[in-house]
This record gives sequence, structure tokens and C-alpha cells, in this order.
Amino acid sequence: MSDEVDTWTIIERGWRANKRIFVPITRNNGKMFFREIRPDTTLLRNRMSIWEPDSGEIISPRELQLVIAPTVVFDASNHRIGMGGGYYDRCFSFLKHRKRWFKPKLLGIAFECQRVEKISPNTWDVRLYRTYSEAN
Repeated sequence: MSDEVDTWTIIERGWRANKRIFVPITRNNGKMFFREIRPDTTLLRNRMSIWEPDSGEIISPRELQLVIAPTVVFDASNHRIGMGGGYYDRCFSFLKHRKRWFKPKLLGIAFECQRVEKISPNTWDVRLYRTYSEAN
């Protein structure tokens, strides 16, 4: 989205390090999947005007190592509020039942001005492993 931290630098750095990069694709039924993106992948705008790859391997969220989650607001306890669709919470709900973090690690990314003192999470909210913020 135009008001989120731009992740293209991270994606390009991953490619230079020979990492496979998967990005989210969403469906009308509220489900989210992850599809591989490569430098030559064709991107199309979805119904929410978000760029998504039109082809590529789809991977289970349980197989991902690291997920960079867009974050509207976050707090020091690594709670986040997203855009309100619940896609990340539904997709990674299996993490709520773990006693320790395994994979994937959810890294929230936002601007420093999006930090708030405290978020009161809902029971369905999946907490981030860490949050990264950068100056505006």
C-alpha cells in the first residue's frame, strides 16, 4: 500500500543473497496465501489495488522462515494492528498455540510515528516476533 514502508529494497537484497521470496496474495473469502516472486515475475493489481504476482509457486505459511508483516500501529509488546481485514491473524493463527517461536517469525514493519503506547489485543490477534520501525 502507498502509505506503508516500501519493502522492495528488502526483496531485492533477498534475491541478491539467493533467497526465495514469497509475497502474500489474498482471496475474497478472507484467505491469504504466499506465492513466490522473482525479478521477472509479472505483477497485477488485485481488487484492493495491491500488486500481486500472477504466477509462481504457492507455499504453505508453515514453511516460511520470516514474514514481514505490514503494520498500521504497533506497541513495545509486539502487538500490531493491520488494515482490519484479519488476513495475517487468520493465516498465522497456528502460531498462537505454540509455546515457543519456531517458524515463521513475524516481523512487523512500520514507521516510528506508528508506534503507540499500548494495544489491547483481541483474542484472535497473532503477536509479532519483533517490530522494526524506521524514521519517516
